[in-house]
Amino acid sequence: MKRECSVSVIIPALNEEDAIVEVLNHLPLPMECVTVADNGSTDRTAERARAAGARVIHEPRNGYGRACLAGIRENLKSDVVVFLDGDFSDDPKEITQLIDPIECDQADFVLGARFGPGRPWHARFGTRIYVAAINFIWGASYRDLGPFRAIRRSSLELLGMSDLTWGWTIEMQVKAIEAGLRIHEIPVSYRVRIGESKISGSVIGSIRAATRMFIMIIKLWGTRRRRIRECGWPLHQNSVASVIIE
Repeated sequence: MKRECSVSVIIPALNEEDAIVEVLNHLPLPMECVTVADNGSTDRTAERARAAGARVIHEPRNGYGRACLAGIRENLKSDVVVFLDGDFSDDPKEITQLIDPIECDQADFVLGARFGPGRPWHARFGTRIYVAAINFIWGASYRDLGPFRAIRRSSLELLGMSDLTWGWTIEMQVKAIEAGLRIHEIPVSYRVRIGESKISGSVIGSIRAATRMFIMIIKLWGTRRRRIRECGWPLHQNSVASVIIE
């Protein structure tokens, strides 16, 4: 599919050999647009992704944010950057729904809000808590912290992303509010992932991710005025335009 804007799809992946080919096969974009950031996999994730035609880079140091940053460094010329998990829980075919508002200059950042039976109750409950905290502190109206998202390249550079772990999604959404980006949130389908989740698949994984997300919110809250002043951003209390497309 030919896009008016150049698009890079970054897929952070850790031990997703059973899912990665399904993700790549369902993407409605040519494989030259896709970078799989292998985050220290000990299985055949990299091998299978490469065989499917994707570019594979290696970030051996574990960390979701590290993998995303590694993918960004390898895609410096694209106009739009899409982040998509490698577990096939999101539907890759819906990527055009995230890209289109940016290409049409209606949004700078488009977040996929998940619906469907794919996530366990404790994951949904934790997300609600963190989303409520972000909305309360920053005057936003988010509904989710979904990893399936698209952002204009110039806007991504403006945010100065730095988190190396599971706080990455929160950092992006909070900084997008502070920078006054045009933010759309649209529903995306969600299903049971292939393989075991690194977060909700175990109690320890869930606690670690939840702790990191909590720390990230506290850190961003404590430094927000300094960050806004240093970046020259206005303090937008109502900058989020959460658009739910039925």
